[in-house]
Amino acid sequence: MTGEGLSSIILTLVTFIPLAGAALLLFVPNRERDIRVFSLVISLLAFVLSVHLPVHLQRAQAGFQYEVNVPWIPTPNIHYHMGVDGISMWLLVLTTFLTPLCVLISWKSIHERVKEFFILLLILETALIGVFVSLDLFLFYFFWEATLIPMALLIGMFGHGRRVYAAVKFFLYTMIASAFMLAAILWLYAKTGSFDFTTIQNLARTGNIEGFTLAAPWLFVGFFIAFAVKVPLFPFHTWLPDAHVEAPTAGVLLKMGTYGMLRFNLGLFPDQSRANAGWISVLALIGIIYGALVALVQPNMKKLIAYSSISHLGFVVLGIFSFTPAGLDGATFVMLAHGVSTGALFMLAGILYERRHTYEISEFGGLATPMPVYAALFLFIVLSSLGLPLLNGFIGEFLVLSGAFRARALYGILGATGVIWSACYLLWMYQRVFFGKVTHAVNQELPDLDLRERITLWPTAAAALVMGVAPLVWLNAIDPAVQSALAPFTQMASKLVGK
Repeated sequence: MTGEGLSSIILTLVTFIPLAGAALLLFVPNRERDIRVFSLVISLLAFVLSVHLPVHLQRAQAGFQYEVNVPWIPTPNIHYHMGVDGISMWLLVLTTFLTPLCVLISWKSIHERVKEFFILLLILETALIGVFVSLDLFLFYFFWEATLIPMALLIGMFGHGRRVYAAVKFFLYTMIASAFMLAAILWLYAKTGSFDFTTIQNLARTGNIEGFTLAAPWLFVGFFIAFAVKVPLFPFHTWLPDAHVEAPTAGVLLKMGTYGMLRFNLGLFPDQSRANAGWISVLALIGIIYGALVALVQPNMKKLIAYSSISHLGFVVLGIFSFTPAGLDGATFVMLAHGVSTGALFMLAGILYERRHTYEISEFGGLATPMPVYAALFLFIVLSSLGLPLLNGFIGEFLVLSGAFRARALYGILGATGVIWSACYLLWMYQRVFFGKVTHAVNQELPDLDLRERITLWPTAAAALVMGVAPLVWLNAIDPAVQSALAPFTQMASKLVGK
């Protein structure tokens, strides 16, 4: 098949190959090695195909590419409409990049219901990709809700002590919040007769939706609540620590909430985004500082990583609602960098859990002696997460803070404190786990990383380095999409200057 022919079906292939793999997995003999190998092959196939997207992307083009738009259900008017721009494309590639690593890191840690675990993981991959590529609001909502069931089952079936509580809490929070978004989507369909994102966006911008001006504040809030819970933005964050601690190590980190804000809140409701930016930015700043301070006092390594996610994703929301090119470029880059670094931190924590069956930091100490390779990789990922220059965490946070400072100097100053706190909690955690004397005799005999674990972690370390050294590989594709998203805000600013 030619490159052009593949481009016309590439999104369908990448989205549904994991789902097809999950279905075929039902017929794979119930031997653990066969199941794991098959799952790895399917997830690698999806990743290899997804690489076609950045390779053939027209980087100077701002609109959606690789589009597929065919009628699906005549009544209501639902289309199978998919497409990506420079923002959603990289989030798709991040998902396909992390999934094979999740398969590898779970190779020995999952012993019961092995087939069910990998079926759920592959279904979750399809649902996540579907969220990032859907341009029909019904299709988007379908995939959005489709992520809940496999994620809740992965937590509830394969988690640790309080896994059922964590799974139910996660499911209820996200399901209830999504109902507000569904109500907003149905209102838009009732007024426009379409679920198509670009159609609704054009009608809203030209003032051709009856009653839109009066309804817009409520519609904005409907979408925002669903996305804020998923981020999670303070004070909607309380489900995250439980879900992260109890989830199996292979849980795929979600960037759905911040992507939804950027695509739908800004894309459909620019006036309301501008009007509500003040209090949303304050919540983001609270999340940055609160998440960092709570992480600082966590005795549990996985809870520390969970609260660090609240802090880092606060940077993303702050950048999005700065309405500056630097802020949105940085927000997208932080999403990608956070997926790589925090995904690696979860894998590293899971490796320790497999050896000691605890995440309590007090149970460790002096591990650099028996596990030198593990300690070196852990330090590299910690430095990338805290934003060391030339690693992936730096450029995104720098751009976000630049954009926030331009929007309002106080936001940039307060946001910058989050960078300082992240260095404090991550380096202190590292010092307690790896330095000093080995206080527990069992730790002296802990084996260092085996070949499978090294193969799993090396790609994340390589990605962290390349993203830090050559960020323009990503930013050159992201920026045209950001400029397109900011076009209504630029027009608003021009009108204000004209007055």
